[in-house]
Amino acid sequence: MGDRQSSFAIMGSGGVGGFFGAKLARAGYPTVFVARGAHLAAMRDQGLRIETSEEAYSVEVQATDDPATIGPVDFVLFSVKLWDTETAAEACRPLIGPETAVLSLQNGVDSEERIAGILGERHVLGGVAEISATIAEPGLIRCFSPFQRIRFGELDGSRSPRCEALDAALTAAAIEHSQPGDIRAALWNKFIMLVGLSALTAVTRRPVGEIRADPDTRALLLQVMGETLAVGQASGVPLPDDLAETMAERANSLGANVKASMAVDLERGNRLELPWLSGKVVALGRALGVPTPANGFVCAALKLDQEGRPA
Repeated sequence: MGDRQSSFAIMGSGGVGGFFGAKLARAGYPTVFVARGAHLAAMRDQGLRIETSEEAYSVEVQATDDPATIGPVDFVLFSVKLWDTETAAEACRPLIGPETAVLSLQNGVDSEERIAGILGERHVLGGVAEISATIAEPGLIRCFSPFQRIRFGELDGSRSPRCEALDAALTAAAIEHSQPGDIRAALWNKFIMLVGLSALTAVTRRPVGEIRADPDTRALLLQVMGETLAVGQASGVPLPDDLAETMAERANSLGANVKASMAVDLERGNRLELPWLSGKVVALGRALGVPTPANGFVCAALKLDQEGRPA
Protein backbone atom coordinates (compact mmCIF):
# COMPACT_ATOMS: atom_id res chain seq x y z
CA MET A 1 0.00 0.00 0.00
CA GLY A 2 1.77 3.12 -1.16
CA ASP A 3 1.11 6.45 0.50
CA ARG A 4 -0.97 7.87 -2.37
CA GLN A 5 -2.13 4.54 -3.73
CA SER A 6 -4.53 3.34 -1.02
CA SER A 7 -7.92 2.71 -2.61
CA PHE A 8 -11.26 3.06 -0.87
CA ALA A 9 -14.81 1.82 -1.24
CA ILE A 10 -17.50 3.64 0.74
CA MET A 11 -20.15 1.12 1.76
CA GLY A 12 -23.03 3.37 2.71
CA SER A 13 -22.72 6.92 1.39
CA GLY A 14 -24.93 8.76 3.87
CA GLY A 15 -23.85 11.43 6.33
CA VAL A 16 -20.80 9.61 7.69
CA GLY A 17 -19.53 7.67 4.66
CA GLY A 18 -20.42 10.45 2.25
CA PHE A 19 -18.59 13.11 4.27
CA PHE A 20 -15.34 11.22 4.86
CA GLY A 21 -15.38 9.61 1.41
CA ALA A 22 -15.73 13.02 -0.23
CA LYS A 23 -12.64 14.28 1.58
CA LEU A 24 -10.64 11.23 0.44
CA ALA A 25 -11.85 11.68 -3.15
CA ARG A 26 -11.05 15.40 -3.06
CA ALA A 27 -7.51 14.54 -1.90
CA GLY A 28 -7.03 12.34 -4.98
CA TYR A 29 -7.47 8.87 -3.49
CA PRO A 30 -9.24 6.29 -5.70
CA THR A 31 -12.62 6.22 -3.96
CA VAL A 32 -15.85 4.56 -5.12
CA PHE A 33 -19.15 5.18 -3.36
CA VAL A 34 -21.81 2.50 -2.95
CA ALA A 35 -25.24 4.15 -2.84
CA ARG A 36 -28.74 3.69 -4.17
CA GLY A 37 -31.83 5.48 -5.39
CA ALA A 38 -32.06 9.23 -5.80
CA HIS A 39 -28.85 9.82 -3.84
CA LEU A 40 -26.88 7.63 -6.26
CA ALA A 41 -28.45 9.33 -9.28
CA ALA A 42 -27.62 12.79 -7.94
CA MET A 43 -24.02 11.80 -7.15
CA ARG A 44 -23.57 10.52 -10.70
CA ASP A 45 -25.16 13.59 -12.31
CA GLN A 46 -23.86 16.43 -10.15
CA GLY A 47 -21.10 14.98 -7.98
CA LEU A 48 -21.26 14.83 -4.20
CA ARG A 49 -21.80 18.14 -2.42
CA ILE A 50 -20.64 18.79 1.13
CA GLU A 51 -21.73 21.63 3.41
CA THR A 52 -20.26 22.46 6.83
CA SER A 53 -20.23 25.66 8.87
CA GLU A 54 -16.73 26.32 7.48
CA GLU A 55 -16.99 25.39 3.81
CA ALA A 56 -19.09 24.10 0.96
CA TYR A 57 -17.69 22.17 -2.00
CA SER A 58 -18.54 19.61 -4.63
CA VAL A 59 -16.42 16.69 -5.81
CA GLU A 60 -16.89 14.48 -8.85
CA VAL A 61 -17.18 10.91 -7.65
CA GLN A 62 -17.46 7.35 -8.91
CA ALA A 63 -20.66 5.81 -7.56
CA THR A 64 -22.43 2.50 -8.04
CA ASP A 65 -25.10 0.32 -6.46
CA ASP A 66 -23.14 -2.86 -7.23
CA PRO A 67 -19.90 -3.52 -5.27
CA ALA A 68 -19.04 -6.32 -7.71
CA THR A 69 -18.21 -3.65 -10.32
CA ILE A 70 -15.50 -2.17 -8.06
CA GLY A 71 -13.25 -5.12 -7.27
CA PRO A 72 -10.81 -5.44 -4.35
CA VAL A 73 -9.75 -2.26 -2.54
CA ASP A 74 -7.35 -1.50 0.31
CA PHE A 75 -10.00 -0.10 2.63
CA VAL A 76 -13.76 -0.30 2.95
CA LEU A 77 -15.32 2.48 5.02
CA PHE A 78 -18.40 0.68 6.30
CA SER A 79 -21.13 3.09 7.37
CA VAL A 80 -24.54 1.57 6.68
CA LYS A 81 -27.39 1.65 9.17
CA LEU A 82 -27.07 -1.05 11.84
CA TRP A 83 -29.98 -3.14 10.55
CA ASP A 84 -28.20 -3.46 7.20
CA THR A 85 -24.91 -4.72 8.68
CA GLU A 86 -25.12 -8.38 7.65
CA THR A 87 -26.58 -7.67 4.19
CA ALA A 88 -23.95 -5.02 3.48
CA ALA A 89 -21.11 -7.20 4.78
CA GLU A 90 -22.18 -9.96 2.39
CA ALA A 91 -22.26 -7.39 -0.44
CA CYS A 92 -18.68 -6.41 0.44
CA ARG A 93 -17.24 -9.79 -0.58
CA PRO A 94 -16.12 -8.58 -4.07
CA LEU A 95 -14.24 -5.70 -2.38
CA ILE A 96 -12.12 -7.98 -0.21
CA GLY A 97 -8.59 -8.81 -1.28
CA PRO A 98 -5.94 -10.58 0.87
CA GLU A 99 -5.00 -7.38 2.74
CA THR A 100 -8.29 -5.44 2.61
CA ALA A 101 -9.36 -3.80 5.87
CA VAL A 102 -13.00 -3.02 6.62
CA LEU A 103 -13.33 -0.04 8.96
CA SER A 104 -16.74 0.15 10.60
CA LEU A 105 -17.85 3.74 11.19
CA GLN A 106 -21.28 2.66 12.38
CA ASN A 107 -23.06 3.34 15.62
CA GLY A 108 -23.24 0.63 18.26
CA VAL A 109 -20.64 -1.62 19.88
CA ASP A 110 -21.13 -4.96 18.10
CA SER A 111 -20.57 -4.03 14.44
CA GLU A 112 -17.02 -5.37 14.32
CA GLU A 113 -17.99 -8.85 15.49
CA ARG A 114 -21.01 -8.93 13.17
CA ILE A 115 -18.86 -7.98 10.15
CA ALA A 116 -16.09 -10.38 11.24
CA GLY A 117 -18.61 -13.22 11.37
CA ILE A 118 -19.11 -12.80 7.61
CA LEU A 119 -15.79 -11.49 6.25
CA GLY A 120 -13.33 -12.83 8.84
CA GLU A 121 -11.80 -11.03 11.81
CA ARG A 122 -8.48 -10.41 10.04
CA HIS A 123 -10.26 -8.07 7.62
CA VAL A 124 -11.88 -5.92 10.32
CA LEU A 125 -10.56 -2.75 11.96
CA GLY A 126 -12.26 -1.16 14.93
CA GLY A 127 -13.54 2.32 14.14
CA VAL A 128 -15.28 5.28 15.73
CA ALA A 129 -16.76 8.18 13.75
CA GLU A 130 -17.37 11.39 15.68
CA ILE A 131 -19.55 13.53 13.44
CA SER A 132 -23.13 14.73 13.07
CA ALA A 133 -24.06 14.74 9.39
CA THR A 134 -26.99 13.70 7.24
CA ILE A 135 -28.21 13.54 3.65
CA ALA A 136 -29.97 16.92 3.41
CA GLU A 137 -31.18 16.12 -0.10
CA PRO A 138 -30.01 13.66 -2.77
CA GLY A 139 -26.35 14.34 -3.52
CA LEU A 140 -25.90 16.75 -0.58
CA ILE A 141 -24.31 15.90 2.78
CA ARG A 142 -24.77 18.55 5.46
CA CYS A 143 -22.53 18.41 8.54
CA PHE A 144 -23.82 19.97 11.79
CA SER A 145 -21.04 19.19 14.28
CA PRO A 146 -17.99 21.42 14.80
CA PHE A 147 -15.81 18.29 14.76
CA GLN A 148 -15.37 15.47 12.22
CA ARG A 149 -13.07 12.76 13.59
CA ILE A 150 -12.20 9.13 13.01
CA ARG A 151 -10.57 6.90 15.62
CA PHE A 152 -9.38 3.50 14.46
CA GLY A 153 -7.17 0.56 15.30
CA GLU A 154 -6.54 -3.15 15.10
CA LEU A 155 -8.88 -5.07 17.39
CA ASP A 156 -5.88 -6.64 19.16
CA GLY A 157 -4.30 -3.23 19.81
CA SER A 158 -1.29 -3.83 17.54
CA ARG A 159 0.24 -1.22 15.21
CA SER A 160 0.06 -2.56 11.67
CA PRO A 161 1.27 -1.45 8.22
CA ARG A 162 -2.34 -1.08 7.07
CA CYS A 163 -3.08 1.24 9.99
CA GLU A 164 -0.04 3.32 9.04
CA ALA A 165 -1.30 3.46 5.44
CA LEU A 166 -4.73 4.55 6.63
CA ASP A 167 -3.12 7.15 8.89
CA ALA A 168 -1.24 8.56 5.88
CA ALA A 169 -4.39 8.73 3.75
CA LEU A 170 -6.47 10.43 6.45
CA THR A 171 -3.66 12.91 7.07
CA ALA A 172 -3.43 13.76 3.36
CA ALA A 173 -7.23 14.15 3.20
CA ALA A 174 -7.21 16.54 6.20
CA ILE A 175 -9.42 14.22 8.23
CA GLU A 176 -8.83 14.55 11.96
CA HIS A 177 -8.00 11.11 13.37
CA SER A 178 -6.20 9.12 16.03
CA GLN A 179 -5.20 5.55 16.85
CA PRO A 180 -6.14 4.93 20.50
CA GLY A 181 -4.31 2.19 22.36
CA ASP A 182 -7.60 0.37 23.10
CA ILE A 183 -10.10 0.75 20.27
CA ARG A 184 -12.75 -1.22 22.21
CA ALA A 185 -12.65 1.33 25.03
CA ALA A 186 -12.90 4.08 22.40
CA LEU A 187 -15.98 2.36 20.93
CA TRP A 188 -17.65 2.29 24.34
CA ASN A 189 -16.75 5.95 24.97
CA LYS A 190 -18.66 6.90 21.84
CA PHE A 191 -21.45 4.41 22.59
CA ILE A 192 -22.16 5.97 25.99
CA MET A 193 -22.49 9.43 24.44
CA LEU A 194 -24.44 8.16 21.43
CA VAL A 195 -26.96 6.10 23.39
CA GLY A 196 -27.67 9.10 25.60
CA LEU A 197 -28.05 11.62 22.77
CA SER A 198 -30.02 9.20 20.58
CA ALA A 199 -32.39 8.37 23.41
CA LEU A 200 -33.06 11.91 24.58
CA THR A 201 -33.21 13.72 21.22
CA ALA A 202 -35.59 11.04 19.92
CA VAL A 203 -37.83 10.74 23.00
CA THR A 204 -38.15 14.51 23.48
CA ARG A 205 -38.10 15.42 19.77
CA ARG A 206 -35.80 18.27 20.82
CA PRO A 207 -32.17 19.19 20.01
CA VAL A 208 -29.40 18.72 22.56
CA GLY A 209 -29.34 22.40 23.58
CA GLU A 210 -32.85 22.21 25.02
CA ILE A 211 -32.18 18.85 26.66
CA ARG A 212 -29.09 19.98 28.57
CA ALA A 213 -30.77 23.26 29.60
CA ASP A 214 -33.62 21.51 31.46
CA PRO A 215 -32.67 19.83 34.76
CA ASP A 216 -35.08 16.92 34.32
CA THR A 217 -34.09 15.98 30.76
CA ARG A 218 -30.41 16.47 31.64
CA ALA A 219 -30.86 14.10 34.60
CA LEU A 220 -32.48 11.51 32.34
CA LEU A 221 -29.59 11.90 29.86
CA LEU A 222 -27.14 11.22 32.67
CA GLN A 223 -29.12 8.19 33.85
CA VAL A 224 -29.21 6.66 30.36
CA MET A 225 -25.44 7.23 30.01
CA GLY A 226 -24.75 5.88 33.50
CA GLU A 227 -26.57 2.62 32.77
CA THR A 228 -24.65 2.24 29.51
CA LEU A 229 -21.36 2.78 31.37
CA ALA A 230 -22.30 0.16 33.98
CA VAL A 231 -23.08 -2.39 31.26
CA GLY A 232 -19.76 -1.65 29.53
CA GLN A 233 -17.82 -2.12 32.77
CA ALA A 234 -19.68 -5.37 33.48
CA SER A 235 -18.69 -6.52 29.97
CA GLY A 236 -15.04 -6.21 30.98
CA VAL A 237 -14.18 -2.98 29.17
CA PRO A 238 -11.86 -0.74 31.25
CA LEU A 239 -13.91 2.45 31.64
CA PRO A 240 -13.56 5.08 34.40
CA ASP A 241 -16.39 5.39 36.93
CA ASP A 242 -16.99 9.08 36.13
CA LEU A 243 -17.25 8.58 32.36
CA ALA A 244 -21.01 9.24 32.19
CA GLU A 245 -20.53 12.64 33.85
CA THR A 246 -17.61 13.36 31.50
CA MET A 247 -19.76 12.55 28.46
CA ALA A 248 -22.67 14.62 29.75
CA GLU A 249 -20.26 17.55 30.12
CA ARG A 250 -18.95 16.93 26.60
CA ALA A 251 -22.53 17.26 25.35
CA ASN A 252 -22.23 20.91 26.39
CA SER A 253 -19.68 21.43 23.60
CA LEU A 254 -22.09 20.25 20.89
CA GLY A 255 -23.99 22.76 18.81
CA ALA A 256 -27.32 23.58 20.46
CA ASN A 257 -29.26 22.39 17.37
CA VAL A 258 -27.57 18.97 17.11
CA LYS A 259 -29.83 15.93 17.03
CA ALA A 260 -28.68 12.33 16.91
CA SER A 261 -29.26 10.49 13.63
CA MET A 262 -31.91 8.33 15.30
CA ALA A 263 -33.94 11.45 16.07
CA VAL A 264 -33.61 12.57 12.44
CA ASP A 265 -34.75 9.11 11.29
CA LEU A 266 -37.73 9.34 13.66
CA GLU A 267 -38.76 12.71 12.22
CA ARG A 268 -38.47 11.35 8.68
CA GLY A 269 -40.50 8.24 9.45
CA ASN A 270 -37.48 5.99 8.82
CA ARG A 271 -36.57 2.80 10.62
CA LEU A 272 -34.70 3.35 13.92
CA GLU A 273 -31.41 1.90 15.20
CA LEU A 274 -33.06 1.53 18.63
CA PRO A 275 -32.41 -2.24 19.06
CA TRP A 276 -28.64 -1.69 18.73
CA LEU A 277 -28.52 1.41 20.99
CA SER A 278 -30.75 1.53 24.10
CA GLY A 279 -32.02 -1.92 23.12
CA LYS A 280 -28.48 -3.30 23.19
CA VAL A 281 -27.92 -1.76 26.63
CA VAL A 282 -31.10 -3.45 27.92
CA ALA A 283 -30.15 -6.83 26.38
CA LEU A 284 -26.60 -6.71 27.77
CA GLY A 285 -27.90 -5.53 31.15
CA ARG A 286 -30.29 -8.46 31.29
CA ALA A 287 -27.49 -10.91 30.43
CA LEU A 288 -25.04 -9.37 32.92
CA GLY A 289 -27.43 -8.63 35.77
CA VAL A 290 -27.16 -4.84 35.45
CA PRO A 291 -30.39 -2.82 35.91
CA THR A 292 -31.23 -0.55 32.95
CA PRO A 293 -34.62 1.05 33.73
CA ALA A 294 -33.98 4.34 31.89
CA ASN A 295 -32.94 2.59 28.69
CA GLY A 296 -35.90 0.25 29.11
CA PHE A 297 -38.19 3.29 29.25
CA VAL A 298 -36.60 4.66 26.05
CA CYS A 299 -37.17 1.33 24.26
CA ALA A 300 -40.82 1.24 25.33
CA ALA A 301 -41.39 4.90 24.41
CA LEU A 302 -39.97 4.47 20.89
CA LYS A 303 -40.92 0.85 20.20
CA LEU A 304 -44.00 1.68 18.12
CA ASP A 305 -41.86 3.85 15.81
CA GLN A 306 -39.01 1.34 15.55
CA GLU A 307 -39.90 0.02 12.08
CA GLY A 308 -40.69 3.48 10.72
CA ARG A 309 -43.91 4.70 9.17
CA PRO A 310 -45.34 2.94 6.11
CA ALA A 311 -44.39 4.72 2.88
